[in-house]
Amino acid sequence: MTVALWCILIAIFLPYVCTAIAKAGGRYGLRDNHDPRDFLESLNGLARRAHAAQLNSFEVTPAFAAAVIVAHLAGNAELVTINVLSVLFITSRLLYIICYLADWAVLRSLVWFVGMGLIVSFFVVSV
Repeated sequence: MTVALWCILIAIFLPYVCTAIAKAGGRYGLRDNHDPRDFLESLNGLARRAHAAQLNSFEVTPAFAAAVIVAHLAGNAELVTINVLSVLFITSRLLYIICYLADWAVLRSLVWFVGMGLIVSFFVVSV
């Protein structure tokens, strides 16, 4: 398996890190799991931002996975390029989550654009 494919697995599990942070910050902590969707929507502050970061992470992961797979299948990009782009994407997601939790809205948006640019980059290097 390539580093890029391992990065897909990391991207799949990143939202659950945010989920744990959101649930830990709630009024009952990790114990309130009877109606998790309603519980997560009722959160405020840091816990609510962690939930929002979770949702965004779930939204972007399929695009990242598709981009990595397309780059592998196209066969025109150097493997090292695909791997570096993948690590940069995971780094951008970690920074995104940190920015979301810290409530740094402008920086978070900039980091989000970087991540989206990295997804586009997989297609560009595959031409």
